[in-house]
Amino acid sequence: MHGQQLKDWLAKGYHGQMHFFERNLDKRLDPESLVPGSQRIISVRMDYLPEDAMFAQNLENLSSAYISRYALGRDYHKIVRKRLKLLAEKIKTQCASLEYRPFVDSAPVMEHAFAEKAGLGWTGKHTLTLDKSAGSWFFLGELFVNIPLPTDAPIENACGTCTACISICPTKAIVAPYTVDANRCISYLTIEYDGAIPLEFREAIGNRIYGCDDCQLVCPWNKAANITSEHEFNDRIALKNADLITLFQWTEAVFLRNFEGSPIRRIGYQKWQRNLSVAMGNAPYSEIIINELSRALENTNSDVLLEHFKWALSMQMKKQNDATDHKNRLTNRQQARLVRSIQKGLPRDA
Repeated sequence: MHGQQLKDWLAKGYHGQMHFFERNLDKRLDPESLVPGSQRIISVRMDYLPEDAMFAQNLENLSSAYISRYALGRDYHKIVRKRLKLLAEKIKTQCASLEYRPFVDSAPVMEHAFAEKAGLGWTGKHTLTLDKSAGSWFFLGELFVNIPLPTDAPIENACGTCTACISICPTKAIVAPYTVDANRCISYLTIEYDGAIPLEFREAIGNRIYGCDDCQLVCPWNKAANITSEHEFNDRIALKNADLITLFQWTEAVFLRNFEGSPIRRIGYQKWQRNLSVAMGNAPYSEIIINELSRALENTNSDVLLEHFKWALSMQMKKQNDATDHKNRLTNRQQARLVRSIQKGLPRDA
């Protein structure tokens, strides 16, 4: 079932620029061809929700930056992979013939399909793995092994008639239950997509500069999400209550230093500035934002950045003009009230 869904998804072009989904499709659909000799796949999950997580507050403050929860701490790939290796070595103490290979979102592996088959959860309408007792705030990992371990049974899909994730999506990327068009998805547009973000999505992006959690934030099952015990997933100090202007003022060297060991580093400095400029265009009017964008406009040779800086400036200038018009309208009304009050106080023969 998952294999045919993947083929249909690819045929519709819903993968956008993520051409890695097209490559090694045979290995993605046949795990044994990826790791010859594999007899079982151990699917695991690792919670990443910290105790002090504050999500919607960032979204409400358009002058601050919203970064997807999973990326605020250390890159999960290395952490989960290390745990998988420790698990394998522990198994090997009981089974010396064990051969294994760990994967964490790093190869043609259908991780959600394996998690579902292993009973870790079901695939939700937003295409993420969901569990009644853990929600969806967890990472997945797989351990391919050459021993015939007992198998688990899938659990029942419990999304029911709920369509909250579909309704909340700012860009309507969940085009049907269990189907996401990446070309419309904010996570894809701010992380995977290399070009100029389409105009039709820029305002909807708001202050989301890296990824989007809306479909998870609104999911009823996430009320039961577990708190992580891994301190490496806590927010980086540089990102706590970070405002857009401060982040935009970072040089490339500062960007690389602050995101050492972070998944955000992967997008590179140009995408970082591109995403920030969209958020700055969506932010409330600010003379500082206009000054920063104007400075950046004069110092870039990138066509993509030029387009985004100009767009953000035009949005800020429009807000400046709207604010001036509003102020003028208020002044005019105040003057009219003053005239009327004066007229009321004059004698009739004046």
